[in-house]
Amino acid sequence: MAATTISIEQDQFSCSVCLEVLRDPATIPCGHSYCLDCIEGYWNGAKQKGQYSCPQCRQVFNPRPLLSRNTVLGEVVEKFQRSELQAAAAAQHSARPEEVKCSVCTVRRSKAVKSCLACSESYCAAHVKVHEERFRGKKTHKLVPAAEPLRPNLCPQHEKTLRLYCRTDQQCVCSQCVQERHKGHDAVSVVDERATQQHSTEAAVEESQRVFSKLIRAIEKQSNEVKEVMRVQERAAVSQAEELLDKIQREMVELRRADAELEKISRTEDHCNFLQKCKSLHFPAKAVKMPSTDTLQYMMYKTMRGALAELRDGLDEILNREFNRISDKVISLKETSHRSTSEKTKAKDTDVPYNSEPKTRVDFLQYCNDLLLDPNTANPYLSFSDGGRAVTTRSEPMPYPDHPHRFSNWAQVLCRAGMAGRCYWEVEWAGNGGVSIGVCYKSMGRSGGGSDCKLGHNARSWSLDCSYSGCSFQHNKESVSISATCCSRVGVYLDFRGGTLSFYNISDTMDLLHRVKTAFAQPVFPGFWVGLSSTLKLCSL
Repeated sequence: MAATTISIEQDQFSCSVCLEVLRDPATIPCGHSYCLDCIEGYWNGAKQKGQYSCPQCRQVFNPRPLLSRNTVLGEVVEKFQRSELQAAAAAQHSARPEEVKCSVCTVRRSKAVKSCLACSESYCAAHVKVHEERFRGKKTHKLVPAAEPLRPNLCPQHEKTLRLYCRTDQQCVCSQCVQERHKGHDAVSVVDERATQQHSTEAAVEESQRVFSKLIRAIEKQSNEVKEVMRVQERAAVSQAEELLDKIQREMVELRRADAELEKISRTEDHCNFLQKCKSLHFPAKAVKMPSTDTLQYMMYKTMRGALAELRDGLDEILNREFNRISDKVISLKETSHRSTSEKTKAKDTDVPYNSEPKTRVDFLQYCNDLLLDPNTANPYLSFSDGGRAVTTRSEPMPYPDHPHRFSNWAQVLCRAGMAGRCYWEVEWAGNGGVSIGVCYKSMGRSGGGSDCKLGHNARSWSLDCSYSGCSFQHNKESVSISATCCSRVGVYLDFRGGTLSFYNISDTMDLLHRVKTAFAQPVFPGFWVGLSSTLKLCSL
């Protein structure tokens, strides 16, 4: 009797709970199979509440079924895994070094054009389409240019694909490792961990751009101050020279008059008259001292050199401080992504500088930021004033050019730079329309009037809504009412690494309005919504 070949794929032997190949498979009454530990853990979850359902078809079982290992299915899975490893080794051995063959083709193996890291297989053009249809929407099945050798990253202990990352021990693990040696640890998918570490790098880049923008503005400011000092010195020297010139001219007129009288007296023959006339003549007691142009040049040079020396010393101090802060943030962001929940609890006692919030306004001001509004994000009904530091919502739109970052419906505007460290800023507001003060990710929606574009009404933004009648905190469609009334001046403190966002009333004292603890996944941008006829202004600190 001829042997029958049955084509099977890894997806047919995958557990829909852990997405791995079945481990100790168990079949429930509806016919679906899962890892024994996965289905038991699923039913033990708090969401079940006595209703034991199938994760796929949602059929409910009462009472809870008694489960055991499906021996036949388990043997089939083991044979499948062995055949997969043998096929991969044979394919690697037979393919020429310069050409990667399709892992799925059976008769004539075509040249592969793409490889899937999750499936550990390479595909020709035809089978690439099949793979895309099968795993559409699953980000773990990412296709890359075909490459050899293509061998899955396997766990040395369980020979399962390393698809998870243990942040506690900082290493890649398989699903069985999470159930055993790494049970209870902080584990995420390798895709999510990579995205988190990439966001850490982006945060450092955003911070460096903000620091260097601040340095450039400081240099320009001091350059203008040096020029102004030189102009003041120049005007003072010119004024002094003009006074001396006027005095010299008066003395010259007096000398010419005395010289004419002396010439007239010298012609008289009467000696007594000559002597009496000479006594009445006036001669200057001393010569007028001429100003030295060398002294003026030296004075201006000395002033300029002193100002430039102060500028150089100030820049050295700023550069050293800011570069240390950037380096510290890069290291700390990476450490944060690797720190487990238990380690974070322990860090509260040992890492005080990064978990403690400033106490006084002077403490907060050392983290102050000179924010700049981004006109490319401003809604057309927002009108700028005060050199671009203030915005007011008008009843008529402004002729702003189209821009992909512009808010189309909500009267909102963002700042130019993202924040990824410890930052503090203050705003003043006025008007019956009220304002919203908050932060958001750069990826927050811009086009449309839905909640995904409204500051504080989605998972990508946080905001404090202020009005004369009261204030509240908004995040992801959840609202927290605040008993205190907002002052006209509000301070915002962000601790990116510590995951803290705080809002303060600024008057004679500094009073906390609301504080939220969260884990920021990427740099955040200060953002504002301004009600009709209301005005919001960035404060210069």
